[in-house]
Amino acid sequence: MIPKHVAIIMDGNGRWAKERNLPRSYGHREGVKRVKDIVKAAADLGIKVVTFFAFSTENWVRPKREIGMLMSYLDNFLVQEVNRLHKNNMRFRVIGGSDPLPLGIQNKIKKAEAKTAGNTGLTVVLALNYGSRQEIVEAAKSFANEVILGNLKAENLDVDKFSQYLYTASLADVDFLIRTSGEMRISNFLLWQLSYAELYFTKKLWPDFKAKDFYEAIDDYKERERRFGGI
Repeated sequence: MIPKHVAIIMDGNGRWAKERNLPRSYGHREGVKRVKDIVKAAADLGIKVVTFFAFSTENWVRPKREIGMLMSYLDNFLVQEVNRLHKNNMRFRVIGGSDPLPLGIQNKIKKAEAKTAGNTGLTVVLALNYGSRQEIVEAAKSFANEVILGNLKAENLDVDKFSQYLYTASLADVDFLIRTSGEMRISNFLLWQLSYAELYFTKKLWPDFKAKDFYEAIDDYKERERRFGGI
């Protein structure tokens, strides 16, 4: 069975560039190409949602020059690639906090989401300025505020209700997580949504992870038996 929701931790752009004695920017630029490849592959397979971990809340400690370059690539993606997604009936979403993203980027994200909101094909999600612990804390605050206002009762909170306060409220939980570069950790990514996900780790660096590698990962998923705590 094909997973409905695939999440990807795109790791290894910097190492890819370093191995080739190139600036880190070359690795990030090549990484953007892989996003395009995987989006097409996911759509061809009939996957409903693919979420890419693009920029974490912890990434702001990187050199300002690198952050500026990443924001430039993002700006270009929002201008050019979103149009392509729209032409192919794909929906675009961003999850994560707005601040301190540049206002220009924030406005383009809103326009891109609005433009593609009515599309019914693959949903492409960028986790941008995202941290899962922060997401859960914000969700808890939002629910607590509803209780304080008298709109809800604390004793009525359950898993399904709490999920509606997360960034991913309208999306199904993740079925399959892929992480590239050989690192075997989740890195504060979709902790709630990954509760029953199957995990897949590959040593390939993200710029080397092509469509054929994605198909191989999906084939691996199809061989697994998901029991969700059962026998």
